[in-house]
Amino acid sequence: MSPKTSAAEVLEIGGREVRVSSPEKIVFPEPGLTKLDLVRYYLAVADGALRGAAGRPMVLKRFVKGIDHEAFFQKRAPEKRPEWIETATLHYASGNSAEEVVVNDAAALAWVVNLGCIDLNPHPVRAEDLDHPDELRVDLDPMPGVEWAQIVDVALIAREVLADHGLIGWPKTSGSRGMHIYARIEPRWSYHDVRLAAETLAREIENRAPGLASARWWKEERGESVFVDFNQNAKDRTVASAYSVRALPDARVSTPLDWAEVRGSSPEQFTVPAVLRRFEERGDAASGIDDAAGSLDALLRLAEELGPAEKAPTSSDGSGRRKSTMPLIEIARAETKPEALEGLERWKAKHPGVVPLLQPADVLVDGMRGSSSLWYRIRVNLQHVPETERPKQEELEVDYDPWAGKA
Repeated sequence: MSPKTSAAEVLEIGGREVRVSSPEKIVFPEPGLTKLDLVRYYLAVADGALRGAAGRPMVLKRFVKGIDHEAFFQKRAPEKRPEWIETATLHYASGNSAEEVVVNDAAALAWVVNLGCIDLNPHPVRAEDLDHPDELRVDLDPMPGVEWAQIVDVALIAREVLADHGLIGWPKTSGSRGMHIYARIEPRWSYHDVRLAAETLAREIENRAPGLASARWWKEERGESVFVDFNQNAKDRTVASAYSVRALPDARVSTPLDWAEVRGSSPEQFTVPAVLRRFEERGDAASGIDDAAGSLDALLRLAEELGPAEKAPTSSDGSGRRKSTMPLIEIARAETKPEALEGLERWKAKHPGVVPLLQPADVLVDGMRGSSSLWYRIRVNLQHVPETERPKQEELEVDYDPWAGKA
């Protein structure tokens, strides 16, 4: 956010007072949206945003330094908070626990936005039952070189697979390059079973759309496909929910769609001003999602029929670590994405003969979750480079240790 400051503004929302600090700070310079504009946007679409986030514990993804800097992830609710902000305590396999914020109304929505939360990141469970998700999440994540039309093709196949197994899919743009499809489920299954159902769904989508979609967990094996990211259903994962504004220069929004409009849509058309007009004119395209809870029984039966997913071979050094089947070299580990990409450009300058041989999906840029923020790793898959011309693994162009100084 810009250094400009101004006196706080107090909003009365549903009988509660919410203080918006520095309301005139510019959050999105390109469209000129201020912090107060962002709060007012969420209040205007609160009916839809709360349908996606209300009653769910939420990780606070806070952009305290603005959209050009990495957010930090805050699981634990701030100690200083209004008495009407509700919380729920989640327990993780690591033995750790976190008392997380639960947004239940428009006032709480405005309060988390004031903390610097540009998008909303709720868990797929309700506060009253933290062990049984009520939402299956399909995250269609395109590899580099994949066009929107291919994502749409995969989304329509995902819809078909869901329907064939007794579930209704509700599509929305991710707010970035991909698409999300949510299916409400009865809260009867554990996280393990929900993730298994999601992985089975991904495998069936790949079976029906070979070359277009991939369920392969390892990035270098996907090619120019749409990855059906089933791991977003793991217990520690959250996904930007409906009507979340994403931290991109044009302030685009993760927007629910009707299936009839998916083919003619594109992510960049759904910006904050456009979504405000759309919501005022037609309301929430996902308004019926809570009335459409289904069963995972059919997908879990399919999981038994398909058998375990193929596992990658392990290293011969006795470590038990996975051994890639692709010729990978690592280029950079960096605190920020620009630093990582600068390292990649330096590597390219050293190997000009290799660069023309690389396909878009051969450059693997990974956002890695650190203790409270992301860091970035870049690898290059040399599969399209003749073996005799492949560069060896060299010293990293950027060598950041995200765990330095941490226990």
